[in-house]
This record gives sequence, C-alpha cells and structure tokens, in this order.
Amino acid sequence: MKVWAPFLLVAVILGPSQVTAQPRPITLQEAAAMARRNALVVVQAQGQAKTSSAAVRAAYGAFLPNVSLSAGATRQFASGSRTRVENGQIITLPNDPWSSNAGLSANVDLFTGGQRFFDLRQARARGTAAEVNETAQQWNATLAAEQQFFNVLAARESQAAAASQLEQAELQRKTAIARVLARAATRSDSLRAEIQYRTAQLAITDARNAVETANAALTRSIGSPEPVTAAPDTGERPGLALEDASLRQLAQNGPAVQQSKALLDAAKAAQRSAWTDYLPSLSASYSRSGSGSGTAPELASSDFSYSGSLRFTASLPLFNQFQREQRLTQAKVDQENAEATLRDARLGATEDVTTQLGAFRSAEERVTSLSASLDAAEEDLRVQQQRYAVGASTLLDVLTSQTQLNQARSDLIRARYDLRVAKARLEALVGREL
Repeated sequence: MKVWAPFLLVAVILGPSQVTAQPRPITLQEAAAMARRNALVVVQAQGQAKTSSAAVRAAYGAFLPNVSLSAGATRQFASGSRTRVENGQIITLPNDPWSSNAGLSANVDLFTGGQRFFDLRQARARGTAAEVNETAQQWNATLAAEQQFFNVLAARESQAAAASQLEQAELQRKTAIARVLARAATRSDSLRAEIQYRTAQLAITDARNAVETANAALTRSIGSPEPVTAAPDTGERPGLALEDASLRQLAQNGPAVQQSKALLDAAKAAQRSAWTDYLPSLSASYSRSGSGSGTAPELASSDFSYSGSLRFTASLPLFNQFQREQRLTQAKVDQENAEATLRDARLGATEDVTTQLGAFRSAEERVTSLSASLDAAEEDLRVQQQRYAVGASTLLDVLTSQTQLNQARSDLIRARYDLRVAKARLEALVGREL
C-alpha cells in the first residue's frame, strides 16, 4: 500500500483522465467531420449565416405594418377628504379614483421608391454570401485538420526512421568497438560510432516530442474534448479523381468565387437602393384610443370615450445636405470594389489550382524517385557495413552512407506530406472531395 500511495495521490489530484488518458486514434474522415462541426471559424461562419437569415426576415417584414398596443391606469389617493390644494388651487377628487386608457396604432409604408425591394435583394444576396462563406470555412477547417492529421503521420514516420537510425548506429558502434579491440581499426572509429549513436538517441527524443506536439495540434484543430491521434496510415498513395481541365473549371466556381459573386449582387442592390432617396415616399397610419374612469382599472368599458384617426403622408426630399450623393457615391465605390474582388477571386482560383496541381504532380514524382533512392541508400549502407566489417572500407564510408540514408528517409517523408497536403488544398479550393 505504501508503494501505491504516491500514485494514488497523483490520481486524486490530476484525475484519472490526465494520468491514464491515451490519444484516441481517429481516421482522416472522422477528423474532417469533427473539424466541420467544432472549428472556431466554422462556428463563427454559422453565426454570421444566422444573422444574415435574420436580416432577410427583417427585409420581408419591412413590407408589413408596424402594430402596437398601449394601456395604462392611474389611481388618485385622497387623505381624509375629497379635496386637496395644488399650486394654491383647491382640487376636488373624483368619486372614481381609477382612470384607464387603451389604444391601438398601426403604420405602414405604401411606397418608398422601391427601396424595400432592393434592400430585400441585398439582404438575400448577403445571406447567400454568408452560406457560401460557411461552406468555405468548413473546407478551410477541413484543410487545417487534414494538415495536422498529416503532421501526425509524418511525425510518426520520422519516429520510425529515428528508431531505424538508432538500430543501425548501435550495430555500427558494436562493429567499431569489436574492430578496435581486435586492433583492426583505430580508437577514432569507436568514438565516431559513439557520436553517431548518441545523435540517433537524440533523434528518437525529438521524434517522440514531435509526435506529441502533432497530436495536441490535431486535437485542437478538430475541437476534440479528449486527446486524439491519427489512425495508422494505410500506405495508399493519394490520387486525383478528375483531370486537370476539370479541376480548373471547378475552381472557377469554387467557394471563394461564389462568395465574391454574391457580394457583387449585394453591392448592385445597394446601389439601386441608394437611387431611391431621390424618389417620393408615401405612408399611412391609423390609431384608435379610449379612456375613462372607474372604481377599478379597466382595459375596455362601455363608459370609455373613443377617438381614432387615419393619416396619409407623402414626402419628397429636395435637399438633405448632399447625404444622398454621398450614399450613392459610396454604393458605386462598393460595387466597383466588389467587381474587382470577383475578378481577383477568379484569377486567384486559376493561380491556386495551377500552383497546387504543380505541387501535387511534383510531389508524386518525388515520392516515386525518393522511394527508389531510399532502397538504394539502404542497400549501399548494408554493403558498406559488410565491407567495413572485413576491413575493405573505412568508417568514413559507412558514416557517409548512413547520412545519405537518413537524408533519403527525411526527404521521402516530406514528399509524402507534400503530396497529401497538395490534394487537401485542391479539395478546399474546389469545395469537394477528390
């Protein structure tokens, strides 16, 4: 019991999850799905979409009348007598201490120069832009999660490479020590082999830290309440299901371009709405109210006296200190900016798809070439180790081969990562899985 007491104390302080929790393996599809639900940018985009939807409802509501009800009651208190003095005058209090009133009013804009129609069109265009932005942010969150997922795989591959490096360095150290003891090599060989072995040990530590850091980054990117890690790699090389021409065409209608189109539609509607300030407006209002007194508060009574009114109002702004001109100029500038943004989005989509396609094809070639280079480097090291064991080569030759093998492993890991990320970026660019 005394042996387990410190561990139990740590478990009570930190909680069982922090002592025994291990990252839960998830697939790439699970990571993408969680990122689409939990990522901060997605939650913010969803909030913007809800706000835009409420703005559309408000734009429809502008065609409906405003209706309001009012009611009130007042009681007058008498202290001992039915009269009191106010400002030097004697006031006789009524026999009914309660006075009540109730009213109904409504007003509606009959004609506003078409402004409400253009405001509705603008609100709907902004709503479309918000929906497209939500889709775009979902793909951006997916891209970020997939990058972190691939970082975990790359870190895990680096860890395996470091383990192989350590195994080979340990074997080489034993060989060098044996040759030194047999006086077939100098003590410098054993020292160099020892340095190589210690370097491999440090590589193991760095790789382990890189895996833990990548797991933490993946957990954050998908908004997981528990630690997660990437499921083991299937070893399949990613490919593209569409041809380059089809991808370029899809990119021209990707989320970024669609959002720019919707914002341009909103800017055009805003400019048309600005012109309505030069047109007359017509509105109508109706009100009816009643009031009376009694022994208790009432909302309606046969003793109430009622009155009502119906009013039509027309107005034509002649001069408002150039505020209309300022609004119109601003609307024109906004439309010009939206047109330029759409043009740039289309050109940017063409540039991005060209860049990512080039990166994908280049990474494919690098993976193929580096895989062959890795096989050659492994064979070269094996041959050099055998030659060194029989004294046919020097330790420098072995260390050179080992360095080339380590570099080939690192380059291949990087090429695989670049290939996966290039495909993920293409998917985010066109807004669909490939």
